[in-house]
Amino acid sequence: MSDTSQTTSRKNPLAAVFLDHPATVNETYFQHLRFAFSFAFWLGAAAMAALVHAFIPALFETTASRILKRLHARIENRH
Repeated sequence: MSDTSQTTSRKNPLAAVFLDHPATVNETYFQHLRFAFSFAFWLGAAAMAALVHAFIPALFETTASRILKRLHARIENRH
């Protein structure tokens, strides 16, 4: 006896892992991948700038904060 009341994500666990969340932000898997990868890249750049700034305060004085403000604006404009 099959249960037809199950959602698509329960029938297909791969859909739950790869497609459900991107759909909640109106993106395909690859659109979400691109956004998340870009976000991760800029977070890494901000982290490296902050690390260098920690040792040499005259370098990258505002770089990390500017990147974080830009990323925050991207998230806010997305929803």
